[in-house]
Amino acid sequence: MAENGKGILVIGGGMAGMTAALEAAEAGVDAVLVEKESYLGGRVARMNQYFPKLCPPTCGLEINFRRIKSNPRITVVTGAGVEQITGAPGNYEVTVQIRPRFVTDACTLCDECARACPAERDDDFNYGLSKTKAAYLPHSMAFPARYVIDRAACEPDCTVCRDACTYGAVELDQQPETRTFRVAAVVAATGWRPYDAAKLDNLGYGKCANVITNVIMERLAAPNGPTGGKILRPSDGQEPRSVAFVQCAGSRDENHLPYCSAVCCTASLKQATYVRERYPEAKIKIFYIDIRTPGRLEEFYAKVAERDIELIKGKAAKVEEDPATGEVLVTAEDVMAGRKVTERVDLLVLATGIVPNTGQLPEAFDRDEFQFLTNPPGKTGLYGAGCARRPEEVSATVQDSTGMALKAFQCAVRSANHGG
Repeated sequence: MAENGKGILVIGGGMAGMTAALEAAEAGVDAVLVEKESYLGGRVARMNQYFPKLCPPTCGLEINFRRIKSNPRITVVTGAGVEQITGAPGNYEVTVQIRPRFVTDACTLCDECARACPAERDDDFNYGLSKTKAAYLPHSMAFPARYVIDRAACEPDCTVCRDACTYGAVELDQQPETRTFRVAAVVAATGWRPYDAAKLDNLGYGKCANVITNVIMERLAAPNGPTGGKILRPSDGQEPRSVAFVQCAGSRDENHLPYCSAVCCTASLKQATYVRERYPEAKIKIFYIDIRTPGRLEEFYAKVAERDIELIKGKAAKVEEDPATGEVLVTAEDVMAGRKVTERVDLLVLATGIVPNTGQLPEAFDRDEFQFLTNPPGKTGLYGAGCARRPEEVSATVQDSTGMALKAFQCAVRSANHGG
């Protein structure tokens, strides 16, 4: 693929995957970036702000999108999944299945297809908190900047979107496609998903209307989210006067996730600032086992803790709803006071743990007992990166992915030296 030998293939187009592809390509090998969604950016694209700087992720994403767009060594394949990997280091064959998008690169983002479309679908970018038309742009900064047609949400014979497109960009007869790439190395950067909060029977998710998860909180606070950046109670759309956060919702629990998810404490501290900025008089409480903010994040913890936020050391044992008011009753141990407490709040946020998105990867990748990817010493060619390898913050993900890009680059160079 390139003068430095066969290129590399990266699975996952979030921050980790984009970093791996970019670093390898800018070092001199071709990179194929395969993403299951119709856009790049992963979980980061759904965030409101990074910590500790509390800046929006749009700036970091835009820089990476520009680097990708201007680099001819990078091939982006969205709406796709890796079906099979065969071969050996320096000489892999990767089979990729690509779903039809039904919109070509002739799309000008004119929005005529969406305006004409009669069908609606749940907006998965907003975790189903809002609706889009079946012809839709995934989000305002979507890259590739093209609409998508969700044919599963359409009537079988509907062609309204195609008829409305004056540029001929809608092609409703597109079919799934299989492509095969020959590469020297593969980096899996498939990211993470939140632990299923419905499995936490005692914490009220799915039973109490005003119990949400930390990923939903990010979308409520985001300007391009379902509420335009307003943090509102799901039950009645009212502004909360009190908000509580429950840490380790699934993490550090032998019945769920035995490990610490590393970033949840800092994420909840960050989200507490969202509430404080929007509602200066709101009461904010955080129930925790231990606050874990390692390294440079300790300063962020101290800074946020000064903003009139009550930290209660104690594991939440039970969550119930007051049916008359919709308020949430949180019963927990207050370790420092040596007593059990029940707090009444308008909104409760569960800091759900990080689960690696590795279930759909080929078996060729090594995993630990929790299904995080491992990179055994001495084994080359297949590498795990980012949160698919371990829970970590965005900046650590970028560093880890850069390291994996170097390993993949070395594999590509060796393949050239050996005529692979």
